Amino acid sequence: MSDPRNDPRPEPRPDPRQQTHHGISPSSSAAPMSPEEAARAVAEFRQAYERLQRSVHRVIVGQDEVVDQLLTCLLCNGHALVVGVPGLAKTLLISTLARSLSLGFSRIQFTPDLMPSDITGTEVIEQDRSTGQRELRFVRGPIFANVILADEINRTPPKTQAALLEAMQERQVTAGGVQHRLPEPFFVLATQNPIEQEGTYPLPEAQLDRFMFNILISYPTLDEEAEIVRRTTARRTDEPDVALDGGDVMRLQALVRDVPVADHVIHYALRLVRATRVKDAATEEVRPKMVRDYIGWGAGPRASQFLILAAKARAALQGSLHVTPDHVREVAKPVLRHRIITNFNAEADGVTTDDVVDALLKETSVEGAGGADRKRMDSVMR
Repeated sequence: MSDPRNDPRPEPRPDPRQQTHHGISPSSSAAPMSPEEAARAVAEFRQAYERLQRSVHRVIVGQDEVVDQLLTCLLCNGHALVVGVPGLAKTLLISTLARSLSLGFSRIQFTPDLMPSDITGTEVIEQDRSTGQRELRFVRGPIFANVILADEINRTPPKTQAALLEAMQERQVTAGGVQHRLPEPFFVLATQNPIEQEGTYPLPEAQLDRFMFNILISYPTLDEEAEIVRRTTARRTDEPDVALDGGDVMRLQALVRDVPVADHVIHYALRLVRATRVKDAATEEVRPKMVRDYIGWGAGPRASQFLILAAKARAALQGSLHVTPDHVREVAKPVLRHRIITNFNAEADGVTTDDVVDALLKETSVEGAGGADRKRMDSVMR
């Protein structure tokens, strides 16, 4: 009998378009949709998003922009780096999102002694009591869940960080030469404390680039903090509703990629990204002064890809049948802030990457966005 662990055939994956759940119609990218079908799909997309948003806010007070960015990243099938000081409910937010989606959730607390096998799993020797034969059995680690909270990812050494990042990129774990696929959908949220950096292992830029969004969580307002205190010191606690399931999420992710985008919008996103590349002589003429003065290294092609993909999600969430430059601007900061590296001058003058992105958005022009292009795009959905 052959060892099933060495079977080279890939494991079958469910087709997310076979069934309909929670009122979401299955979509297919095999053929372009008519304008009526596109409008109906976008309306269903928006309704599903609003259900999910309401469910999260049954537990989470405020942080509307953070929740919005998290859900946008999820619908783009990306991963997010969440940065905020302790006590801002990062763990609660992520676990609430998992419960709202009826998905498996794992929280991994990263520590200096954490090993890669503590995340991915390990092989153990197991003996069959009836036959006395011994065989290796793979025991899955906490990475085998749909939503992963990698708490304080910069607390663990690079070898363990790399194990998580490999799973993020390849959506699989390799142990003993055998590939074990991770469940779908698969969404990693890694947190970092921006205050205490002593004794940490900061993520290299190449690894930061694998996160679609860098989401900053700020302190709540006075009214929001008062509501937090009321809720958390009372006997009654609210629970999130199950708004969507895993199949719904995968269908919404497929719909995001069906949203059309015009060439002038793609070129606008490219101009934003390419203007950050201070080492590229071809972009010197269009480079803003703040970039020339304060940037040591610019963003790569993955930034352009994520700008357009996130802009597609924003367009669908707003009920639009196509992407506009405004949608690109809305997602520019979470996509770019961790992909551009400031120099010593920026540190001395107190200039952040968000300040640089603001300058880019202000000084980069939108070309080719004429009224005729907009009218044509209103009737296109591919």
